[in-house]
Amino acid sequence: MSIWWSLHLRREAASVPLARRLLLGTMETAGVDPDVSYDLSVALSEACANAVEHGGDDAHGGTSEAYRVTAYLDGEKCRIEVADSGPGFPSGRPPTAVRPPRLDAEHGRGLCLIQELADHVHIGNKPGRGGTVVSFDKILKWRKDAPLVAV
Repeated sequence: MSIWWSLHLRREAASVPLARRLLLGTMETAGVDPDVSYDLSVALSEACANAVEHGGDDAHGGTSEAYRVTAYLDGEKCRIEVADSGPGFPSGRPPTAVRPPRLDAEHGRGLCLIQELADHVHIGNKPGRGGTVVSFDKILKWRKDAPLVAV
């Protein structure tokens, strides 16, 4: 069984729950275990929130810029990719290790959460015109009554 979809979303806070609901609906329909679905939906929400907050060039009307979310459910794995058109990481170097923020910090937990909830995470700059890509995957577990289980 293979399912994939891609969304091109406006860089607005209202787009985050839309992407999350689509992912949860897809996983529920496919028969993915609810705990795995929840973990991936939280990770997706964090990646989308980062794209909304950091993923555009605010000097050129960044609120109207978009970001892209792509999800692949293929066999026993789900891969999610969130790509924005922001400045990317300085000097083209993403963080080699995401460190938890200070306890009193109000921001900075998103990438740490994604790393805790997913099995594999890759963070990097988009080649060419700039922007950041956060991709993560997780091995799927299925409900016993799953209609679309891979055989």
